[in-house]
Amino acid sequence: MKLAVAGSTGFVGAEVIRQALSDPQITSLVALGRRPATTLQNLGPTADVSKLKSVIIDDFGADYPDSVKAELSNADACIWTIAITPAKSRSYPWEQTVKVCRDYAIKGIETISQLPRDNANGKPFRFVYISGYNCERDQTKKPMWPLRDYLLMRGEAESRILEFAQKSHGAVEVLIAKPGLIMGYGSIVPVVQRVLMTAVGIPKIAVQEIAAGLLDQVENGFERDTLMSEDLSRIAAKKRGKK
Repeated sequence: MKLAVAGSTGFVGAEVIRQALSDPQITSLVALGRRPATTLQNLGPTADVSKLKSVIIDDFGADYPDSVKAELSNADACIWTIAITPAKSRSYPWEQTVKVCRDYAIKGIETISQLPRDNANGKPFRFVYISGYNCERDQTKKPMWPLRDYLLMRGEAESRILEFAQKSHGAVEVLIAKPGLIMGYGSIVPVVQRVLMTAVGIPKIAVQEIAAGLLDQVENGFERDTLMSEDLSRIAAKKRGKK
């Protein structure tokens, strides 16, 4: 299959790329980002970098250039990892956070899903949006302060992306991934942060697990339209067990 990864140089996107290069089911890989996906670390012995194409896009909120559309044509799936995290959102104007977390993803699914596909097998286009564990779709609810606006905004993005798929009459399938705190290789969570996470019920998940779980889902089909941290960990363990 041909897979596009948006935000390919980010924390999660880079791990998805790393694993996909060693995944025989991924025959073509488009790394979509504002910078080239050239720094590839910890590649496995079976990694095939020849199937990777790094595609630069300067503005994810604008109409995609024809050259970018051409590279994305025939994509079977897209994993959308672009976002501003809650911690970093305080360093950006609110309008920029909304644009990056919500508007870019909506523009992405609208654009990529409508591109030409050699869909001889009749499978729908699969789109994964990585959101957050406590993001709230019900806009009448009041999530925890001080992240209330952020959690509601990400929840609104989830709803709008799901609605797009529902209106596609089966041509597009969407998975909303809602991980907890994503841990890197050898990461250690400070004691204070662990206490706060436990108090609000936010689990941890390794970046390797979320990448493996999402690759399994785009390859084999979505279990359902929303998967939490525990779901992704379970699916990743099952995928590893098959190797």
